[in-house]
Amino acid sequence: MNDWQRKSPLDWETYVNKLVKVVAVEKHEYEGWVLTVDPVSATIVLATFPENEKGSISFVMGHAVQEVEILQEGDSDMEQRLARILMPEESQAYSTEELERRKNALKTWLETNHIPVGEQGELGRTLSVAGVLSIEPPYGPEQCSSTNEIILARVQGLLQGFLQQQR
Repeated sequence: MNDWQRKSPLDWETYVNKLVKVVAVEKHEYEGWVLTVDPVSATIVLATFPENEKGSISFVMGHAVQEVEILQEGDSDMEQRLARILMPEESQAYSTEELERRKNALKTWLETNHIPVGEQGELGRTLSVAGVLSIEPPYGPEQCSSTNEIILARVQGLLQGFLQQQR
């Protein structure tokens, strides 16, 4: 077990959101922003941002790490950029008004296509389709849930088509 693997999760946490240079076995060097460190294997997850690209992720296995040097502290902009790497596009923050618009547009479309839909929950944020399927904000196929797999698959397909029409 090397020195890196002997560190505790609290030690590894001090590297998160920082630009580091990692020296691994056979003198391989990696540079990137630390997204996280796996507490079981001590594997370092690095993010890099090549020009004109969204970003890429690489992994340096914990057993191969020989040295980690912090090159730069991350600012709040970099922290947000790193958080967005792993966030699905549908999870991006929507304003209350945008969520209401999305819900109403979907509800109107479902009603136009003779699909029974209602609102449920305290704030009426959840759409209920025929009482057997619910759609949570931000109202995409991934937010559909039902115990009936056939209905779930069909409504998700319809919803995917609806969202493509909206674009």
